[in-house]
Amino acid sequence: MDNTIKILVVKDEVILADNISNTLANFGYSVLKPASTYKEAIKTIEASRPNIAILDVHLTGKKSSIDLAHKINSEYKFPFIFLASNSDKLTLDEAKQAKPFAFLIKPFVKEELFAAVELALFNFASLKERLVDKDNLVVCDALFIKQKNVFLRLNFTDITFIKSDHVYLDIYTTQGKKHTVRGTIREYLDKLDRNFIQIHRGHIINTKHLESINHITVQVNGKSLPVGKKHRNELLEKINLA
Repeated sequence: MDNTIKILVVKDEVILADNISNTLANFGYSVLKPASTYKEAIKTIEASRPNIAILDVHLTGKKSSIDLAHKINSEYKFPFIFLASNSDKLTLDEAKQAKPFAFLIKPFVKEELFAAVELALFNFASLKERLVDKDNLVVCDALFIKQKNVFLRLNFTDITFIKSDHVYLDIYTTQGKKHTVRGTIREYLDKLDRNFIQIHRGHIINTKHLESINHITVQVNGKSLPVGKKHRNELLEKINLA
């Protein structure tokens, strides 16, 4: 499963749409096929569920990008960025009413594009009041962790357990991968959903992947992990209540 952030570009100028898409792909994002109309954008959103969109405010057709932005806010609820010209104040003022999570003013350089995407993700997470820290965001039952220059999406359901290593945490997934972030057990336990529970001073597990329990260990997705006596009782109680 591809857990990189999916971005939809909505722009009716094919060459510019492709340039933006290629730049985003070079940053490591998963870029969907650009949409050139409101109708195409809705079709792609329904089929592919992007995590974020870039909307050109000058989209032609019966329905504009501002119409699309209001539709996203009311039904799909994911962040979007408006792409606009600095000289078009009237359109910018109208676009502000749709409450974009960032603005990208033409002309722009690739670093500004990357910064706008990061800012939109940050603002979206802050709005939902589920912010972990400036480098790791929790959005829609998924953890976005910053790896090099991109945010990597880890769905809660794909996380099997988390292991503490001093000021760092190793996050293990169903794909057998390990991702390292800075933080503490308590910080992350407070932000994850009710399926996660601490079983040891240095371990959190996702009970959805719990396979067995004995007096000193638990089995999670084929891995044997230590369990403390106090935490074992809490775990058994949680399972009995589930």
